[in-house]
Amino acid sequence: MSENELAGSVVGIIGGHGWMGRALGLALLNQGLVPPSQLVVSSRSGGDAYDAWPEVRCVHDNHDLLALADLVVLSVRPDQLPALELPVGDKPVISLLAMVSSAELARKTGSERIIRAMPNAAAQIGEAYMPWHASAATTQADRVAAQHLLSSCGKARELVTEQELDYMTALTGAGPAFPALLASAMLAHAKQMGITDAIAYEAVMQTLVGGSRLLEHLNTDPQDMVNRLIEYRGTTAQGLQCMMEKGFQSTVLSGLDAAYQAAKP
Repeated sequence: MSENELAGSVVGIIGGHGWMGRALGLALLNQGLVPPSQLVVSSRSGGDAYDAWPEVRCVHDNHDLLALADLVVLSVRPDQLPALELPVGDKPVISLLAMVSSAELARKTGSERIIRAMPNAAAQIGEAYMPWHASAATTQADRVAAQHLLSSCGKARELVTEQELDYMTALTGAGPAFPALLASAMLAHAKQMGITDAIAYEAVMQTLVGGSRLLEHLNTDPQDMVNRLIEYRGTTAQGLQCMMEKGFQSTVLSGLDAAYQAAKP
């Protein structure tokens, strides 16, 4: 399936005005992957996200969306799923829900062509990591469509097993949350040291963003940088060694374990 063939399909996003559904819908439109007339979104609350594209069809009833769509994207909270009626039939379904297995989605929708994906909040700026897994009943065209759709919000990667996707829900689904926690701690310390809010924020954000980009540019094991800085025996080494001795790594591992356990359907 080429991008032109993808554009020939009507894409329906259930929850299309929510944070992820909106990010995906706008990315598809802005990148020209789906023309406005081929996008339909449903939402209980509505909104003005698609006002710049009057040809986008916005509906309140999911049954109206299912009647129009060739491919259905589920972008609602997991706790909202039981209340929804989703007679999808034999259409591909791309689910963005954590903690809901492919088997459960198949029972809920009536479709065996299930693709589970795990987005994160960086989708809003096109920088998400979007792992996904396809059920055995999906076609090659379904998989190619999923890769095109999910790549619109960042980097998409097909996984071999559904268990891997459950783990990625913990590792990457948290998105900016883990670095945000680190940033919050750094900001708190800077403020304790008398640094003004504006300067502290600027310093912490640039340090974290710049450091992340450097790691991406170097394309090596991050542990190599840690080891080099420790061997340099400077101020950074003192900070790193103290954090490690206080259990930084074990705390991160415990947090990921807890998130993974919560992510399992």
